[in-house]
Amino acid sequence: MELVKAVESWKQELLPVLKSKAEELQLMGYPKATDEDIWMCLVKKVWKGNPEKRLYEVVQDIFHLSSNIYMSYLTIDAYQDDDLLASIAALTGKS
Repeated sequence: MELVKAVESWKQELLPVLKSKAEELQLMGYPKATDEDIWMCLVKKVWKGNPEKRLYEVVQDIFHLSSNIYMSYLTIDAYQDDDLLASIAALTGKS
């Protein structure tokens, strides 16, 4: 019997896989890549939520995460953070 769970439920078991992917991305020129960034990228860009998957499917998704998708996630995330900071500055009158 194959066990199917929400991807969030697999996170603890996947820490070594996430760490391995972070090390791969660091070798590819993304020195600040972390397992948490990779997890959030997958949640937002690949899985788009918390779908139910088998363990091997989640591992496959992690190892197949391309640097293009990761870079796209980082870029969008940075713009959203900048917009948030600009909005806070506008509201507080500080720049």
